[in-house]
Amino acid sequence: MSLVLTDGNYEELVLKSDKPCMVDFWAEWCGPCKALTPTIDEIATEYEGKAVVGKINVDECPAVTRKYGIRNIPTILFIKNGELADKHVGATAKSNLTAKLDALM
Repeated sequence: MSLVLTDGNYEELVLKSDKPCMVDFWAEWCGPCKALTPTIDEIATEYEGKAVVGKINVDECPAVTRKYGIRNIPTILFIKNGELADKHVGATAKSNLTAKLDALM
């Protein structure tokens, strides 16, 4: 299961993490976001202990959403050492996301 990220815990769980991070920006009303949720949760389970995988609701967390200029969802950011390393906008295959995460390992 992926982590629930918020404006309050994002810095601690993602920016200060010593592991690569994959952050899914989503919203409850977004169909493609909901379709991607099982994939994000699978990746979270498979990478447990090796990477941080979480979801941040754009409607509930405006500060982090604004920080990265998120305008389209789903947007998946890949963070390493507190810095944006890669991103993907839109729904995609699990293999595309894991390839990007693996590249940060």
